[in-house]
Amino acid sequence: MKNWRQPSILPGFGLTLGYTIFYLTVIILIPLAALIWRSAELGWQEFISIALDERTLRSLEVSFGSALIAAGINVVFGVVTAWVLVRYRFPGRRLLDAVIDLPFALPTAVAGISLAALYAPKGWIGQLFAPLGIKIAFTPAGIVVALIFVGLPFIVRTVQPVMEELDREVEEAAATLGASRFQTLLYVVLPALVPAILTGFALAFARAVGEYGSVIFIAGNIPYVSEIAPLLIVIRLEEFHYAGATSIASIMLLISFAMLLLINLLQMWSRRRYSNVR
Repeated sequence: MKNWRQPSILPGFGLTLGYTIFYLTVIILIPLAALIWRSAELGWQEFISIALDERTLRSLEVSFGSALIAAGINVVFGVVTAWVLVRYRFPGRRLLDAVIDLPFALPTAVAGISLAALYAPKGWIGQLFAPLGIKIAFTPAGIVVALIFVGLPFIVRTVQPVMEELDREVEEAAATLGASRFQTLLYVVLPALVPAILTGFALAFARAVGEYGSVIFIAGNIPYVSEIAPLLIVIRLEEFHYAGATSIASIMLLISFAMLLLINLLQMWSRRRYSNVR
């Protein structure tokens, strides 16, 4: 029988593997199994009825739609920010680099209150858009703003180390062969960053889908308009409708798993496609 374990000079494979499986089982698999089991108490007919309820569908659309939009915007601005931090030296660069991590440390409720105050019709930023008839806070647009705020560091911190490792000589070679700066960026730099960009997108999207604290203060929380799925779960819990809450959570879990699986497949394809581009 062929030995499936690779030989290693480091001891403790069995112990560390057992600890890993135990830890993942206790922290992840058992809670997820309990979630699905509690949802199964409803039966298929009631579960489908909750899944197809207009309020549930609308809240899922707001959550996943806003998360996709925010993650897509963060890809653009995150890559640009990482490029500035890696390729240029300027006064205040270290401070800017530190500010990127602020959403990691800032309590989500504080972020939500701050964003709501800034983008409210009488806020510093909101009052600039109010004369144009554009309302940001307490609308779905406010949700996207909050999700952009919490998701930007995931893109920057994923792309930044890969960008630092890019071989500058390849770019110089492209320039000597007559490539313009735009062509070098499009055909040399970006292909090497695609796997990291997809990883950052997946992380930002996953964080945005489950975000709660920074969203409820700026969303307005209007049913069928700006109500996110996590808030609807909380509402069902307050109504002591535990099976309904777990059903909505299970639906979010299934959709999130499917979308992350698709992103991971794209990552695998991009790694194979651009493995020699560096």
